[in-house]
Amino acid sequence: MVLRRRTRLLTGAMVVTCAVLVGSSAPRCAPSGRSLPAGAVREVVPNRVMTWNLCNPCEVSNVDRASEIATHAPQVIGLQEACVRDVERIRDYLRDLHGLTYHVDYGTVLRKRSRCGGAPWKPGAFGQAILSAAPMTDRTHVEYPDGGSEDRGYMAVTTVVGGQSVRVFNTHLAHRRQEAVRAHQIGVLAPEVGRHARAIVLGDFNALPDAPELARMWAVATDTDTQCRTAVGTCRPTTDWQSKFDYIFLRGMAPLKHRVQPTPYSDHHLLLAELGPTASAPRPR
Repeated sequence: MVLRRRTRLLTGAMVVTCAVLVGSSAPRCAPSGRSLPAGAVREVVPNRVMTWNLCNPCEVSNVDRASEIATHAPQVIGLQEACVRDVERIRDYLRDLHGLTYHVDYGTVLRKRSRCGGAPWKPGAFGQAILSAAPMTDRTHVEYPDGGSEDRGYMAVTTVVGGQSVRVFNTHLAHRRQEAVRAHQIGVLAPEVGRHARAIVLGDFNALPDAPELARMWAVATDTDTQCRTAVGTCRPTTDWQSKFDYIFLRGMAPLKHRVQPTPYSDHHLLLAELGPTASAPRPR
C-alpha cells in the first residue's frame, strides 16, 4: 500500500512538473493526460455501460485510451483485444489522471508476445477485461472449445447495476468468415446467458445482426438498439469498415438510449448504452 501511494504521488508530481516546465511539449513527458472535451463527465455515470475492442496490435497510447473512456465514464466497461499490462495502465491512468476508480477482472485466453510483448519465455496475457465501478464477484473465465484462427473465450462476473445484481458477460468471437465457429461459440455462450434473469452481454461478435449464427443470442437477449434487428439497414456501424460487429445484449434490463462514438484510437468505435429501470425479468432457462 505504501509503494502504491508513493507511485500515485509520483505520477501526479510528474504530470504537474511536465505542465509547468515544458508546457506545450508535455507529450514528451510520461505520463501526460490528454485534456478531456468540455462536455466530458467528471465521475462515473450510473447505469451506463460500454463495450470497446481496443485494436491489437496497434500503436496507441494507454493515456489516450484512458482519456477516451474517462470522457464517458461508464459504470461497467467491457474491453476486447486487451493485454493485461495495457488494462493495468488504463486503470491506473483513469484513477490517477481522471479520478475514476474501477475494479478490474481479466478473461485472458492467450499468451502471445506479438500481441502483448513480454519476454519470449513470458509473453503477455491477451483476451478480455471487465472494469466495474462496483465490486465484482463469482468470476468465470471460459475458453471456447474451438476458437477458430485464434483462441477465444468469454468471461462473466456478477456486479450491481441500477441497484440490482446483474450478471455481466464479455466475449470476442472468431474472426470474419468463420461463421460455423461463431455458431458453435454462441452455442456455448447463449445457454449461460439464459440461466440468468438479468444479464448484460458485451462484446465483439464479428457478425452482422442478421447473421444466422446470432440466432441463439437473439433468442435469449435483445440488443440495446431495439430497432436494429428488425431493420438492419438502420443499425449504426461500430467499425471503421462500416459494419455493426459490436453489441450490448440485454436480458431482463431495459435500454433507454445508446450511442456509437467513433474514435481515432481503434478500428472499432465505442458503443455505449444507458439502462433504465429493470424490465420484467424473464425466467432463467
